[in-house]
Amino acid sequence: MSRRSFIKTAAAGGIAAMISGCTNGSRRTGGAGRPNIVYIVADDLGYGDLGCYGQKDIRTPNLDRMAREGMIFTQHYSGSTVCAPSRSCLMTGLHTGHTPVRGNKEYKPEGQHPLPADSVTVAEILKKVGYKTGAFGKWGLGYPGSEGDPNNQGFDEFYGYNCQRYAHNYYPYFLRHNDKKVMLRGNEGKKTEQYGPDLIQEQTLRFIEANKDRPFFLFVPHVIPHAELFVPEDDIVRSYRGKFPEKPYNGIDDGPNYKIGGYGSVETPRANFAAMVTRLDRHVGEILDKLKQLGLDKKTLVMFTSDNGPHGEGGANPKYFNSNG
Repeated sequence: MSRRSFIKTAAAGGIAAMISGCTNGSRRTGGAGRPNIVYIVADDLGYGDLGCYGQKDIRTPNLDRMAREGMIFTQHYSGSTVCAPSRSCLMTGLHTGHTPVRGNKEYKPEGQHPLPADSVTVAEILKKVGYKTGAFGKWGLGYPGSEGDPNNQGFDEFYGYNCQRYAHNYYPYFLRHNDKKVMLRGNEGKKTEQYGPDLIQEQTLRFIEANKDRPFFLFVPHVIPHAELFVPEDDIVRSYRGKFPEKPYNGIDDGPNYKIGGYGSVETPRANFAAMVTRLDRHVGEILDKLKQLGLDKKTLVMFTSDNGPHGEGGANPKYFNSNG
């Protein structure tokens, strides 16, 4: 698969080079001067959804700024076409034929097939050389408490959706903070008061603030713009309403009790999708702003990619937005 956004293979190579440098540096200087690493992964985003790759209808000013000020890649190979094996490749650095998670195998009641205990993840390697490690978003590489749980794969802190199937709900009943369930009372029944990605973003920024005086590895596996196409009713989505010809999507309206193959109904799926991508871009901008505010922007490597190509689920229409470029 060619020309995906911000090449994953090169980014992985960059991290490997940094790790090598960090290992040598820690022996010589006790870790002084090591760069922070922020790795942001969108969920089912097409490279053509970003302005820096030619998108005209969806606003992505922060990612476009990253492209102008940094490096943009035009050749990309994803580890897999679906979530878990692609992320397994990212975490382990292994080819799809060797990475231990090769499909979206479900475990009940919550979670997916775990990375085995002997897996070596980038988080484990960085943690060994003194990095504080955090993952904030969607995991999908091991059900809670398993050997694949993020806390058992090198991450000091995890906040978000352990289960990638459950992450298809943007107003979930709960999120997870390490081994604890964080109940979201504002989403009881079919209420939509606490938007999962925004709550995760708050914890992401808090992690940066809490670790400003030490090297950190921040992994942000975002859930946007995977279906279902739900966004808060705010200025972002209102700015897109009426801009596109719409066909309402009639789905399964069961709240957070997501059924495989079914997503919630959406009246304006194209406006909602565009708003999700712009919201993702806003979150990226907030991370960049936080780094600059803390004086960390010159000593932090920030990378952005998608886990794989775009989706056509829940009312999404990648052909309309030319998501594949």
